[in-house]
Amino acid sequence: MANPTAQEMRAAVDIVAERMGYGKLYDRLVQLNAFVSRRRPPTPAILADRLYNLSGGLRRNVPATVAFHTMWAESIGRAIGEEHDKTLEGIAERINATLTADERAIQAGKEDDLAAALDEYERALVDVIGPAAARLDMILKAVPAVADAVRARPMPAAPPDAPATP
Repeated sequence: MANPTAQEMRAAVDIVAERMGYGKLYDRLVQLNAFVSRRRPPTPAILADRLYNLSGGLRRNVPATVAFHTMWAESIGRAIGEEHDKTLEGIAERINATLTADERAIQAGKEDDLAAALDEYERALVDVIGPAAARLDMILKAVPAVADAVRARPMPAAPPDAPATP
Protein backbone atom coordinates (compact mmCIF):
# COMPACT_ATOMS: atom_id res chain seq x y z
CA MET A 1 0.00 0.00 0.00
CA ALA A 2 1.15 3.50 -0.79
CA ASN A 3 1.35 6.08 1.91
CA PRO A 4 -0.24 9.51 1.61
CA THR A 5 1.70 12.73 1.77
CA ALA A 6 0.91 15.11 4.63
CA GLN A 7 -1.20 17.19 2.24
CA GLU A 8 -3.12 14.11 1.07
CA MET A 9 -3.70 13.12 4.69
CA ARG A 10 -5.15 16.56 5.44
CA ALA A 11 -7.46 16.26 2.44
CA ALA A 12 -8.55 12.75 3.50
CA VAL A 13 -9.35 13.88 7.05
CA ASP A 14 -11.25 16.88 5.63
CA ILE A 15 -13.36 14.56 3.48
CA VAL A 16 -14.19 12.23 6.36
CA ALA A 17 -14.89 15.17 8.69
CA GLU A 18 -17.22 16.70 6.12
CA ARG A 19 -19.09 13.45 5.63
CA MET A 20 -19.54 12.51 9.29
CA GLY A 21 -18.87 15.72 11.22
CA TYR A 22 -15.61 16.75 12.84
CA GLY A 23 -16.75 16.11 16.42
CA LYS A 24 -18.03 12.64 15.60
CA LEU A 25 -14.83 11.83 13.68
CA TYR A 26 -12.64 12.86 16.60
CA ASP A 27 -14.77 11.00 19.14
CA ARG A 28 -14.63 7.86 17.01
CA LEU A 29 -10.83 8.15 16.65
CA VAL A 30 -10.53 8.43 20.45
CA GLN A 31 -12.81 5.41 20.83
CA LEU A 32 -10.50 3.50 18.46
CA ASN A 33 -7.50 4.47 20.65
CA ALA A 34 -5.85 6.64 18.02
CA PHE A 35 -5.02 9.19 20.74
CA VAL A 36 -4.33 9.12 24.44
CA SER A 37 -5.55 12.66 25.02
CA ARG A 38 -9.23 13.54 24.70
CA ARG A 39 -8.33 17.15 23.94
CA ARG A 40 -9.68 17.82 20.46
CA PRO A 41 -7.49 19.79 18.01
CA PRO A 42 -9.23 22.96 16.81
CA THR A 43 -9.26 22.02 13.11
CA PRO A 44 -9.31 18.91 10.92
CA ALA A 45 -5.92 19.97 9.46
CA ILE A 46 -4.28 19.85 12.90
CA LEU A 47 -5.99 16.51 13.58
CA ALA A 48 -4.62 15.20 10.26
CA ASP A 49 -1.11 16.35 11.15
CA ARG A 50 -1.38 14.61 14.51
CA LEU A 51 -2.57 11.37 12.87
CA TYR A 52 0.15 11.63 10.24
CA ASN A 53 2.86 12.06 12.88
CA LEU A 54 1.57 9.34 15.20
CA SER A 55 1.23 6.86 12.35
CA GLY A 56 4.46 7.74 10.55
CA GLY A 57 2.46 8.72 7.48
CA LEU A 58 0.35 5.55 7.86
CA ARG A 59 3.54 3.46 7.59
CA ARG A 60 3.58 2.20 11.19
CA ASN A 61 1.24 -0.46 12.50
CA VAL A 62 -0.10 1.55 15.44
CA PRO A 63 -3.61 2.38 16.69
CA ALA A 64 -3.63 5.73 14.84
CA THR A 65 -3.06 3.97 11.50
CA VAL A 66 -5.74 1.37 12.15
CA ALA A 67 -8.18 4.04 13.37
CA PHE A 68 -7.67 6.21 10.29
CA HIS A 69 -8.15 3.29 7.89
CA THR A 70 -11.26 2.23 9.82
CA MET A 71 -12.76 5.71 9.60
CA TRP A 72 -11.91 6.01 5.89
CA ALA A 73 -13.48 2.63 5.18
CA GLU A 74 -16.60 3.47 7.19
CA SER A 75 -17.02 6.81 5.48
CA ILE A 76 -15.96 6.05 1.91
CA GLY A 77 -16.56 2.31 1.74
CA ARG A 78 -20.21 2.70 2.64
CA ALA A 79 -20.67 5.30 -0.08
CA ILE A 80 -19.12 3.01 -2.70
CA GLY A 81 -21.43 0.12 -1.91
CA GLU A 82 -21.21 -3.57 -2.70
CA GLU A 83 -22.28 -3.38 -6.35
CA HIS A 84 -19.66 -0.79 -7.28
CA ASP A 85 -17.08 -2.58 -5.16
CA LYS A 86 -17.38 -5.70 -7.32
CA THR A 87 -16.93 -3.63 -10.48
CA LEU A 88 -13.88 -1.94 -8.97
CA GLU A 89 -12.37 -5.30 -8.00
CA GLY A 90 -12.43 -6.41 -11.64
CA ILE A 91 -10.72 -3.22 -12.76
CA ALA A 92 -8.18 -3.54 -9.92
CA GLU A 93 -7.22 -6.97 -11.24
CA ARG A 94 -6.41 -5.35 -14.60
CA ILE A 95 -4.32 -2.73 -12.81
CA ASN A 96 -2.45 -5.41 -10.86
CA ALA A 97 -1.78 -7.32 -14.09
CA THR A 98 0.41 -4.41 -15.24
CA LEU A 99 2.75 -4.79 -12.24
CA THR A 100 5.94 -6.79 -12.00
CA ALA A 101 5.84 -9.96 -9.89
CA ASP A 102 7.17 -8.10 -6.83
CA GLU A 103 4.60 -5.29 -7.36
CA ARG A 104 7.31 -2.64 -7.14
CA ALA A 105 7.14 -1.39 -10.71
CA ILE A 106 5.03 -1.24 -13.84
CA GLN A 107 5.94 -3.87 -16.46
CA ALA A 108 7.64 -2.47 -19.53
CA GLY A 109 5.11 -1.93 -22.30
CA LYS A 110 2.11 -2.06 -19.93
CA GLU A 111 1.91 1.69 -19.30
CA ASP A 112 -1.01 2.17 -21.73
CA ASP A 113 -2.91 -0.74 -20.16
CA LEU A 114 -2.36 0.80 -16.74
CA ALA A 115 -3.53 4.23 -17.90
CA ALA A 116 -6.70 2.76 -19.43
CA ALA A 117 -7.50 0.74 -16.30
CA LEU A 118 -6.83 3.76 -14.05
CA ASP A 119 -9.15 5.88 -16.21
CA GLU A 120 -11.93 3.33 -15.89
CA TYR A 121 -11.39 2.85 -12.15
CA GLU A 122 -11.30 6.58 -11.50
CA ARG A 123 -14.45 7.24 -13.56
CA ALA A 124 -16.31 4.54 -11.66
CA LEU A 125 -15.28 6.04 -8.31
CA VAL A 126 -15.87 9.69 -9.26
CA ASP A 127 -19.45 8.88 -10.20
CA VAL A 128 -20.09 7.58 -6.68
CA ILE A 129 -17.89 9.55 -4.24
CA GLY A 130 -16.61 12.59 -6.16
CA PRO A 131 -13.20 13.44 -7.60
CA ALA A 132 -11.21 14.33 -4.46
CA ALA A 133 -12.35 11.28 -2.49
CA ALA A 134 -11.83 9.05 -5.54
CA ARG A 135 -8.27 10.26 -6.00
CA LEU A 136 -7.40 9.74 -2.33
CA ASP A 137 -9.08 6.33 -2.19
CA MET A 138 -7.03 5.21 -5.18
CA ILE A 139 -3.80 6.42 -3.59
CA LEU A 140 -4.57 4.80 -0.24
CA LYS A 141 -5.28 1.42 -1.87
CA ALA A 142 -2.49 1.42 -4.45
CA VAL A 143 1.03 0.05 -4.33
CA PRO A 144 3.62 2.87 -4.54
CA ALA A 145 4.24 2.54 -8.29
CA VAL A 146 0.53 2.84 -9.08
CA ALA A 147 0.05 5.64 -6.53
CA ASP A 148 2.79 7.61 -8.29
CA ALA A 149 0.98 7.09 -11.61
CA VAL A 150 -2.28 8.27 -10.02
CA ARG A 151 -0.61 11.36 -8.56
CA ALA A 152 0.83 12.23 -12.01
CA ARG A 153 -2.66 12.27 -13.56
CA PRO A 154 -4.73 15.44 -13.70
CA MET A 155 -7.57 15.63 -11.17
CA PRO A 156 -10.76 14.33 -12.78
CA ALA A 157 -13.73 16.59 -13.26
CA ALA A 158 -16.88 15.72 -11.38
CA PRO A 159 -19.90 14.80 -13.48
CA PRO A 160 -22.90 17.05 -12.83
CA ASP A 161 -24.67 14.47 -10.66
CA ALA A 162 -21.61 13.32 -8.67
CA PRO A 163 -21.45 13.94 -4.91
CA ALA A 164 -19.63 17.09 -3.89
CA THR A 165 -16.43 16.62 -1.87
CA PRO A 166 -13.80 19.09 -0.73
